[in-house]
Amino acid sequence: MLRFAANLSLMYPDLPFLERFGAAAADGFQGVEYLFPYAWEAGVLATQLRTHGLQQVLFNTPPAGQNPSDMVSAWDRGERGTACIPGREAEFRAGVERALEYAQALACPRVHAMVGMRPQSVGVEQADATLVANLQWAAPLAAQAGVALLIEPINPRNVPGFHVQRQEHAHAIVEAVNSPHVQVQMDLFHCQRVQGDLMHHISTWLPTGRVGHLQLADPPTRHEPGTGEVHWPHVLQHLEHVAAQCNWSGWIGCEYIPQDSSPGGTTRGLGWLRAWQQR
Repeated sequence: MLRFAANLSLMYPDLPFLERFGAAAADGFQGVEYLFPYAWEAGVLATQLRTHGLQQVLFNTPPAGQNPSDMVSAWDRGERGTACIPGREAEFRAGVERALEYAQALACPRVHAMVGMRPQSVGVEQADATLVANLQWAAPLAAQAGVALLIEPINPRNVPGFHVQRQEHAHAIVEAVNSPHVQVQMDLFHCQRVQGDLMHHISTWLPTGRVGHLQLADPPTRHEPGTGEVHWPHVLQHLEHVAAQCNWSGWIGCEYIPQDSSPGGTTRGLGWLRAWQQR
């Protein structure tokens, strides 16, 4: 059975962030993810998880910065990760250490290690080498914390210049790192925008054992399934079949922007999920 987690950074936009945990639980979600926890004390977030019976399944490393305040503000400054950028290794390491502290406090088994946008002055091979070296440094720390670090291919239409854009590239990096604690985060929204043919990519990559987490949203507008170009009943049926064949039991993050952002709009927009679960 497929397991879906609510992305609290994007879903329930009509509610303050800490109230979104209860809303997700009321809608039947058992897992949650979000972009960043660092603006809140870990204990505050852990209380929300415990109160509402939720599991934290994923969050991101800080997009940049070496101290807590810079880490919190980095996203708004346009930062999208430092793992592939030569000369910013200290920021990557500080971010991983901060993320693993939160992961242990929240009992979160996986963290998205943000690859970043490759500067024009840096070649592909140099960025790859920097990324592999950073992940090889981080892998033992992740192993000690019982956490998997994930890298995610992101489409260049939404994030121009992002270094890892295709599934093949991400898997090649993970193979080069050669640690079970470094995996791929397969976002079907980004995959469709760059490569299409979702059923082929699900069949190709899920059985490798290197996919640690999935996410979805409907291209091109990034709203909930049923609002865009993908026929989700077929894709989810195929995903369920492949997952059963290869014993994949991860989570699927609903990382989409609700089409209806008014009060209650996220809940009303979950008809796609209710139809899938009741089929």
